[in-house]
Amino acid sequence: MKSDRSAALALMAAAIAGLVLANSPFGTSLLEFKHLYLGPESWGLKLSIEHWVSDLFLAVFFLVAGLELKYELRSGVLSKPATAMVPIIAAMGGVLVPALIYVALNAGTDGIRGWPIPTATDIAFALGVLAIFGRGLPKQARIFLLALAIFDDLVAILIIAVFFTSDLEVSWLIAAVAVALLHLLLERFKRLPLNLVRLISFLVLWYFVLQSGVHATIAGVLLGLIIPARKAHVLVGKIQPWTNALVLPLFAFFAVAIELPSFSGSNSNVFLGIVIGLPLGKIVGITVFALVANLLAKQDARMELKALDFLAVAALAGVGFTVSLLMAKLAFEDSPEIAAEATLAVILGSVISMMIGAALAQARGKHYRKLQGQ
Repeated sequence: MKSDRSAALALMAAAIAGLVLANSPFGTSLLEFKHLYLGPESWGLKLSIEHWVSDLFLAVFFLVAGLELKYELRSGVLSKPATAMVPIIAAMGGVLVPALIYVALNAGTDGIRGWPIPTATDIAFALGVLAIFGRGLPKQARIFLLALAIFDDLVAILIIAVFFTSDLEVSWLIAAVAVALLHLLLERFKRLPLNLVRLISFLVLWYFVLQSGVHATIAGVLLGLIIPARKAHVLVGKIQPWTNALVLPLFAFFAVAIELPSFSGSNSNVFLGIVIGLPLGKIVGITVFALVANLLAKQDARMELKALDFLAVAALAGVGFTVSLLMAKLAFEDSPEIAAEATLAVILGSVISMMIGAALAQARGKHYRKLQGQ
């Protein structure tokens, strides 16, 4: 499960299973199960099974995202400002254009709350599709997708922290910061069983962040950024198989386990905003911004990719899936019908992006293999 391909296939299989089962004769039982509440109420931990998955399990996924971000900022593709400029500018286009498309279709309505949904990129899924269909593409295509997806994740993390925080409890937030600072000190003591310390810190930090009103997944990111970069790559290798095999498929299964909504009488443009914003917004935003940035960059900072290569990667970045589903859940938590529309739009928009990106990546890979005489 360290393979990008396996992660993408597991994620898709879980999502299909969730949607099919929710609309089968077993649908009522499944929906009752995912809304079953478990945990000690006195500790503020009586959460539904769906919330346990999206709040605790997904925090592990964001821990991996934080570790990857720390590693790339210190030692990887984002460590040198010159080489990071093109993917970062491209990622800005991939956030701005989808958001603007969504806002244009939903301005002045309650649906405007969902503007962040089409801005996200599912790094695991996008890299998986590239691994399956992009054989023969230059290595820089994967580097470009990885860098813009990591920056995209950083933007998504900030959006979740700022726009989806309700009833902020400052005392709990201060306690979370204190735990983070304590862990920062403990990382210096090499004689400690650091992996056990990290596990304890993660759970305590997660609990404090949850109680503060900030979305609990932020705890994973925070801990990931605290852990030294030299350890990040090793830890990602240990944790990622679990997120690929268990965390992401479970989240996809429960997030997509919804009853297919009736669109009759709906005045919402949420569906259109997402289903257009994800494929079209990402393709236009990333491709245009990347081409302009690459043109303006110094010779040694330019990416050796052609316009069609950027186009293929931009389409794959439209696979929002995991993070977009989380955004949809947070934006329309009090509007189940609109949340269902948004969920279906994320699935459809991601599938459209995947099909376009896969076709382009395969064509470009074939082109490069032909040039190399393979």
